Amino acid sequence: MATAAESTEKGTIAPGDNPKLQFAPFSSALEAGFWHELTQKKINDYRLDESPKSIKGYYYNGDPVGLPTRLTLEFSAFDVDGPTPARCCPVVGTLYNTNTLEAFKSCDKKELMEKGAKEIWDAIQSGAVFENPSVLSKFLLLTFADLKKYHFYYWFCFPVLCFSEGIHILQQPVTLEEKISAIQIQALQKAYDTLCQENGVTALPYFLVKYTEDSVSVCSLGKWDDFFKGQKKVTIGVYDPCTLSQHPGWPLRNILVLVASKWGALLDSVEVLCFRDRTLQGTRSIQHSIIFEVKLPAISASSGCPKSVGWEKNQKGAMAPRMVNLSECMDPKRLAESSVDLNLKLMRWRLVPSLDLEKVVSTKCLLLGAGTLGCNVARTLMGWGVRHITFVDNAKISYSNPVRQPLYEFEDCLNGGKSKALAAVERLGKIFPGVNAEGYNMSIPMPGHPVNFSEVTMDQARKDVEQLQRLISAHDVVFLLMDTRESRWLPTVIAASQRKLIVNAALGFDTFVVMRHGLKKPKEAEGPELAPTISCTPGGSGAIPGSSLFSNIPGHRLGCYFCNDVVAPGDSTRDRTLDQQCTVSRPGLAMIAGALAVELMVSILQHPEGGYAVASSSDDRMNEPPTSLGLVPHQIRGFLSRFDNVLPASLAFDKCTACSSVVLDHYEREGFLFLAKVFNSSHSFLEDLTGLTLLHQETQAAEIWDMSDDESI
Repeated sequence: MATAAESTEKGTIAPGDNPKLQFAPFSSALEAGFWHELTQKKINDYRLDESPKSIKGYYYNGDPVGLPTRLTLEFSAFDVDGPTPARCCPVVGTLYNTNTLEAFKSCDKKELMEKGAKEIWDAIQSGAVFENPSVLSKFLLLTFADLKKYHFYYWFCFPVLCFSEGIHILQQPVTLEEKISAIQIQALQKAYDTLCQENGVTALPYFLVKYTEDSVSVCSLGKWDDFFKGQKKVTIGVYDPCTLSQHPGWPLRNILVLVASKWGALLDSVEVLCFRDRTLQGTRSIQHSIIFEVKLPAISASSGCPKSVGWEKNQKGAMAPRMVNLSECMDPKRLAESSVDLNLKLMRWRLVPSLDLEKVVSTKCLLLGAGTLGCNVARTLMGWGVRHITFVDNAKISYSNPVRQPLYEFEDCLNGGKSKALAAVERLGKIFPGVNAEGYNMSIPMPGHPVNFSEVTMDQARKDVEQLQRLISAHDVVFLLMDTRESRWLPTVIAASQRKLIVNAALGFDTFVVMRHGLKKPKEAEGPELAPTISCTPGGSGAIPGSSLFSNIPGHRLGCYFCNDVVAPGDSTRDRTLDQQCTVSRPGLAMIAGALAVELMVSILQHPEGGYAVASSSDDRMNEPPTSLGLVPHQIRGFLSRFDNVLPASLAFDKCTACSSVVLDHYEREGFLFLAKVFNSSHSFLEDLTGLTLLHQETQAAEIWDMSDDESI
């Protein structure tokens, strides 16, 4: 049996009678791009699938002397039908990617190699090899990718079939220029190029050669019988990647088995041309190709598949796998990006196969408020892979903030404090450089907070409104996370007019509400409404503040944050005591509410109707959920002291001071002029406009009537 030569030449074969042929084994050369692509394939496509995958490598025969016989795999290895680099031979292989290091270690290497060798043998016996000669150089690659550490374990196998005894050399290898004339060399090069063009490739791995003093001709393997016509001595050509002057490379081994199996009994000897196509000083040359003559041992098809070898040794020369650590050389930002997505994709592999991650990751989120709620919402959004986050806040970081607001530190409080919106953006970039974060240090004009009529102040208010309109227009979801009721009014009106989804979160001491605002239908789609279904839930609306007797409410008929109020928003900050100047709540409440606000958004995005989805209620908890992540409620009202959540749903109020049609009509017709009236007037302006004032009067009259009836009884 022939033995493998070392990958660097130690000297020529010692003289003697019929020395045995030795081969330079393939040395695997995997570029960093291959591992990057394997990482993406593992995360996005393969997941937990361990079935064999087809991949492609290539080898080149123009390397300078001293380099090993390389088989290269790069990022394009997974595109089996893709192009091969010029003057390179493609080699199709099989990837066995395991899910665990233990599976990698325990894999039956012998069985894999014998399976690969059997495929080569079967192709030889069936004649399929003549249609695709590159099968003679196929490879196997066993891998395990530790994507947390970016350690990649791998082991190559280049299966070759072995003769029962060594291959005897009849004539020692000599260079081509020592064997034939310069004219013949030029003719050979031209004939080979023509054959490649006829086959539509830039390099052919195997070919047949005939040459005389006057001519040189070549042809494909499949034309053996017509080309040689019973010759006892033939010449075969192999596109040889080896650089050693006395040894051929690995691709020669299996074609010798093919020749011995098909025609060995008819041949006295075989001349081998190791075709080496180098470019020296800008000039193409094949003169350094080597040529030698061998006597092939007999091989019988009836005896079955011959013995095989082929597993690659590691860098220390041991029969063991290799490992490459790419954690340091890979771009840290790309590492972070891949790692951020890893948990989400693992979740999709095992638990939620239908999860549409791209819809979540691509969502642009506008966070109005960068305080306790804003910080927690931002962190949870990043956990979901959201890349585009914008903050709006006009406050500075105070000494009481960092312990409750996880995006800030003590140093941010010094020298009067940094802007919350800008500091939050800076911190997100440090946590994850791949995030696209922006911050705006600006105020949101509010009802009941008059805008002075000096030109500068009015002009600034107009600019703030226009900026807020642009920001809401540029984002997909708006989070209302402010600490006053009236600061939520303007973004509610703008978002309702622009048909943007709003997620609202508000805190009490040990209670919270997280809700989505009803998403108005586009004007062209508005039409008559069907009445919602009456709910017979015990307790009715009196059991839960803000709940409704209705169920199955579609998203466009759901109420907003102001729909349950019968008083217009006004200045709630005037004459506040110290405990009223901050949102005094249990410390864990903001984390809970912030997380639920983001989870509600994600559930909405997973629903096929998005913000128009019918509201889930507490009664739906035992039914089949409408999305892969579960329910899509209108509101989540939490009671931390009872560790309880309820899911009420309420209809939009036709006299709502924020989202009713009369308010939206005035806003869309008059723009800033209407808003200025709201800012500079008392809450009675909106109450008069929407009909709340009349409703109060009618309610008072009804109460007086009821009292008089009671007295008469």
